[in-house]
Amino acid sequence: MEHYYFVFCKTDIMLERMSDGTYSIPCRNNPPTEVKPWTNLMHVSFPNGDKVYTYRIDSPVAEAGLPFEMCGLRQSYYKLPADLYQKAGKCHELLYWDQNTKFCGVCGGQMKMHTDISKRCGQCGKEVWPQLATAVIVLVHRGDEILLVHARNFRGNFFGLVAGFVETGETLEEAVHREVKEETGLAIRNLHYFGSQPWPYPCGLMVGFNADYAGGEIKLQRKELAAGAWFKKDNLPEIPEKLSIARKLIDAWLEEYTEDGAIRSI
Repeated sequence: MEHYYFVFCKTDIMLERMSDGTYSIPCRNNPPTEVKPWTNLMHVSFPNGDKVYTYRIDSPVAEAGLPFEMCGLRQSYYKLPADLYQKAGKCHELLYWDQNTKFCGVCGGQMKMHTDISKRCGQCGKEVWPQLATAVIVLVHRGDEILLVHARNFRGNFFGLVAGFVETGETLEEAVHREVKEETGLAIRNLHYFGSQPWPYPCGLMVGFNADYAGGEIKLQRKELAAGAWFKKDNLPEIPEKLSIARKLIDAWLEEYTEDGAIRSI
């Protein structure tokens, strides 16, 4: 029976070039490359019943004549069908988890796969599951303007949205209010949920919100942010690429406006 094989070398994924110029994931009866003894060939299941395999290789595939090429996981968003990109993200997260849970954190014993998404220590019986780092991201509105910021860890010159990790003991909503206040000095109100997005770089979940400006002057947390300001739709700086929920939030805001600038009813 044929299965998709999601093959990674570090953070790059193997793509297969199809005869029509499109890209896919290798789908075969057997792995498309040699599976080394040190490699854990992981079986991954999805809610719709799909079953795939994933594993790591220690060097990129670059042999002449092979229909394969390596591509960064982020860049694969623009080459793969959406469902395969999402599956690739889950596979990458599971491989990261597998690589970082070789030994038990309690007794030091070797961890072995117990189910498709859990491990059990061979000595003390401790069980572990993949962990997610949950982060919030928010689009703050002030009339016909939105708040955009440039974080110091951004690659490039684009501006994005205020975001940060949820801390132990707080709700998602509390995290949004805290992050906006800490990073910009602003208060917000009318917080409402937008959507969420797996962020497998390496194991995140982004939860998006919209909020209205409630008061304050921008006072940037310089340790985190290099710049920040209010922008209208006709003077936007460079914004995040389309794969991100930040871009989806911004695009949704832009779509609220008709060509003459009036706000479209929602």
